[in-house]
Amino acid sequence: MSYKTWLCAAVMGGALVAGAQGAALAQTKWDLPGAYPAGNFHTKNMVQFAEDVKKLSGGKLEITVHPGASLFKAPEIKRAVQTGQVQIGEVLMVNIENEIPIFGADGVPFLATSFDAAAKLWAAQKPLIEKKLADQGMTALYAVPWPPQGIYSKKDINKIEDLKGVKWRAYSPATSRIAELVQAQPVTIQVAELAQALATGVVDTMMTSGATGRDSKVWESLTHYYDTQAWIPKNLVFVNNDAFKKLDAATQKAVKDAAAAAEKRGWETSKVETESAKADLAKNGMKVQPPSAELKAGLEKVGATMIEEWIKKTGADGKTIVDNYRKM
Repeated sequence: MSYKTWLCAAVMGGALVAGAQGAALAQTKWDLPGAYPAGNFHTKNMVQFAEDVKKLSGGKLEITVHPGASLFKAPEIKRAVQTGQVQIGEVLMVNIENEIPIFGADGVPFLATSFDAAAKLWAAQKPLIEKKLADQGMTALYAVPWPPQGIYSKKDINKIEDLKGVKWRAYSPATSRIAELVQAQPVTIQVAELAQALATGVVDTMMTSGATGRDSKVWESLTHYYDTQAWIPKNLVFVNNDAFKKLDAATQKAVKDAAAAAEKRGWETSKVETESAKADLAKNGMKVQPPSAELKAGLEKVGATMIEEWIKKTGADGKTIVDNYRKM
C-alpha cells in the first residue's frame, strides 16, 4: 500500500470513528409549544428551563420553545403532547377542565386567594393530576401560578349586578360559569386573540391576571381594573412519557432538575409580576382599585356556589383535593 493510499484510508477511518462518536453524542431535539407571548414571564421561564436542560445535559437535549400559539393553539397543545406530535408542552390547567375536571381546582373562585394558599392547593391537587396524566402517557414536570385574577372593564363595577349583560371574555369552564351566574354574555376568546377581541368590542369585560392584561395592552380598550384576587390559576409543563423514556438516565435527571428550578423560579417571579403588572396598568392610565365590599360579597357568593358545584362534578377526587387542602 502506497503512503498516499494509507493516508487516505487513515483519514477515512478517523472520520468514521468521529462520526460514530458524534452519533453516540447525538443531540435530541424537542419542541415545546406555549400559548403566551415571548415577553410573558411564563414563556421566559420556559426559555430558561430549556437553556438549563441543554446545559445540565451537556448539550444532549435541546428544547425549542414556540411561544404565542405559533405551533399549536392553546386548546390543541395537550393533545399534541399526548399523541406524540410534540414531546413537551405547556397548558393553562383550567383549559382542560372539561376533559379532566380536577385540573380546574385552581380555577374555582375564592378557593385559594393567596400564593401561600395556591401552593397548598397545588400540593393537594398534584398527586391526582399526576395519576390522570400517567393514565394518558404523560408526566407533569412543573407548575407555575399566574398573578391573582381581577376584573377588567370599561365602566364602574360596584356590585355584582353591574356585570349583568356585559360581553364577558370566557377562556375556561370556570369563567364561562361565572358569566352565567352574574348574567353576563360569555364569549370564548383565547389569549392569542384577546387584543383583537378587545379592540373590536367583541368583549368589554373579563376576569384575568394583571400579567395577561399588560401583555394584551388592555388600557387601549378598557379603563378599570378591580383587584379581586379571585383565584390563582397555574400553567403546567408536562412531557410525553415515550419521549422521556428515550432519554438516558443523566438527561432525564437534567430535565427533572431544570423543572424543579423552573417551578421555584416561576413562583417567585409570579409574585413580583403581580405588583409590577398592576403598576404598569396604573401607569398606562387604568383605574386600579380593590373591589367594593358589596362587589366582593357578591363574588364570594358566586365562589361558594362554584366550589360546591365543582365538588359535585368531580366527585370523590374533587372532595379529596378540597378536604386535603383545607386541612393544610
